[in-house]
Amino acid sequence: MNRISSPCIRVCTLDQATGLCLGCGRSSEEITRWYRLTEEERLAIMAVLDERLRQMAEAPPPGDG
Repeated sequence: MNRISSPCIRVCTLDQATGLCLGCGRSSEEITRWYRLTEEERLAIMAVLDERLRQMAEAPPPGDG
């Protein structure tokens, strides 16, 4: 069975408001633990990344709220 590849796109910057990576949408803990996670854990994270990235893109810039 092929292991799920990292969703990293080499834009490794954490959003100060959410603590999530602006490139892949993972938390710093998820990034650090990625290669030790089970396939089920990886799939669960992968399932929420698009929504996380969408929410970050739609969020107003700091100071606009």
